[in-house]
Amino acid sequence: MEFFTDFGYLGLFLASFLAATVLPLSSEVVLGYLLANDYNPAMTVSVATVGNVLGACLNYAIGLWGSGLFIRRILRISEGEFAGAKKRFGKYGVASLLFAWVPIIGDPLTFAAGVLRVNIAVFLVLVTAGKLVRYFVVGYVVL
Repeated sequence: MEFFTDFGYLGLFLASFLAATVLPLSSEVVLGYLLANDYNPAMTVSVATVGNVLGACLNYAIGLWGSGLFIRRILRISEGEFAGAKKRFGKYGVASLLFAWVPIIGDPLTFAAGVLRVNIAVFLVLVTAGKLVRYFVVGYVVL
């Protein structure tokens, strides 16, 4: 994590972007470190949110244009995880995207949204809302 914290906001953006993909990163640690070192709370939460939402958009695009083989074999999203994401979409609809920030289920949800061709505006509103609230709560706890 030191690599990311050394670059301040840019490091936070990169950590947040990569954490929204299948890479096992914790952008919350970088966010907490920056806040503990007197970075601007509003800017810090905003940068983390934008990075994480753009990472989710990459997942959406891969789901939209990628093949199932690519998603399962290259990105290592298991058939079970992907089936679970589609099942959540069937049960809760697009509102399930509010939980795209949740570890383990979030990434498959954003891939599934692309595969299922969820309206991009709806995707952006729901994913941004969920991720913004998460980073706001983390920031509040740290401060």
